Amino acid sequence: MTNNQSISLTYRDAGVDIEAGDALVDRIKPLAAKTMRPGVMAGIGGFGALFELPKHLKEPVLVSGTDGVGTKLRLAFEWQRHNKVGIDLVAMSVNDILVQGAEPLYFLDYFACGTLSVDTAAEVVAGIAKGCELSGCALIGGETAEMPGMYPEGEYDLAGFAVGAVEKAHIISGQSIQAGDAILGLASSGAHSNGYSLIRRILQHANAKPTDLLDGQPLADVVMAPTRIYVKSILALLETYREAVKGLVHITGGGLLENIPRVLPKNLAAKIQRNAWEMPALFQWLQSNGGVVDDEMWRVSNCGIGMIVVVPAAQRAQVAEQLRHSGETVYDLGEVVARNDGDAAVQMV
Repeated sequence: MTNNQSISLTYRDAGVDIEAGDALVDRIKPLAAKTMRPGVMAGIGGFGALFELPKHLKEPVLVSGTDGVGTKLRLAFEWQRHNKVGIDLVAMSVNDILVQGAEPLYFLDYFACGTLSVDTAAEVVAGIAKGCELSGCALIGGETAEMPGMYPEGEYDLAGFAVGAVEKAHIISGQSIQAGDAILGLASSGAHSNGYSLIRRILQHANAKPTDLLDGQPLADVVMAPTRIYVKSILALLETYREAVKGLVHITGGGLLENIPRVLPKNLAAKIQRNAWEMPALFQWLQSNGGVVDDEMWRVSNCGIGMIVVVPAAQRAQVAEQLRHSGETVYDLGEVVARNDGDAAVQMV
């Protein structure tokens, strides 16, 4: 008898613990149950999740988005901050589909690791469930992949996918934006989930520790603050001022300079007043310690502005008041202006 004939290997021997996976599913189910909403027909546990489109929509258009958390995960690993990156994951997708006027309906996640830690994975999924609660969408499915040899111990990857719906006649495209329209900015909760390759480099250059204080808070709390989810406040705004909202912009990768032009007609530009808001302490610290020039800050980070709302100038005050009533910090950033050949699409003045 050869040695090969005497071997009796199991999946656990190969590095995959099926029992751990089952234990994680058991811990996920009650978290997902808290996110259920009308329309869910079948959720976690089946081969596919089922969702029925809202019946009040006459011509429903599905809007989908997918994203990850980027290199913010590296800090989650190093600082053992796993409990809120799931909120980031949901926020990045639901904020994206929101800007076209869509109500997020459901969310699916993908969690991949080398060796499954049930406790760590449960922390991450608890954040995902919280993000779904904050955005009013259901966590109805996902995938947990344990792949030995693919990821170092203690590390994992995250991706997510959101689907929403909007009435065809109510899609927000930016096409009606014209010169003279007002530009309002909603405060971010921090760096959100963008620019972390630069942030990590600055942290390293400054020899910063997670326990260092910034603006009276531990640096880790400020740097790892989860992405703000704007869904409920924007949907409430659309209920009252749907015709007034001409454009919405989620300030993600590319910052203010590259995201705002995505909704502007080519003959228009955004004129933003630099003194309309004070750059939060985190961004001041990053700029100072990294020697980052202004244009790079505007292009890489949100600089304290996480969402842009474009409305007619005559309605800026009412819209701003409605958003403040919903809990948002609102800044009157500037206006839309005519754009001549050679002009920048975003003019910081």
